[in-house]
Amino acid sequence: MGCTAKKPSKENILALGDALELLRGKWKISILRNLSYGEMRFKDLLESVTGISPKVLSKELQVLEQHLLITRTVNNTKPVTVSYAITEHASKTIPPIINALLEFGLNHRKNFHDSFGS
Repeated sequence: MGCTAKKPSKENILALGDALELLRGKWKISILRNLSYGEMRFKDLLESVTGISPKVLSKELQVLEQHLLITRTVNNTKPVTVSYAITEHASKTIPPIINALLEFGLNHRKNFHDSFGS
């Protein structure tokens, strides 16, 4: 079975590099996955992304906002709260990526288990 990706070109290689750079790391995909279910406050994200520190979550949210994948809203509450939501663009493009990675992971685990049986 061959690769269905477009023939390598400079533009394609750069685009793939951009995507990998943007989504790399331990947390961004988990953050985006959680936000794909709806708007969340910082505190709720901190609880739902198990193991992330507040400092790292804040940094990752800034990067995702700079790249227009999420929006940040300061709520007029006392105390002030901040909510995050996935953008329309990201809501259309991120779930297929997460689903493809999940499918790859499940198939790879099965293949690995079947090959080495542990």
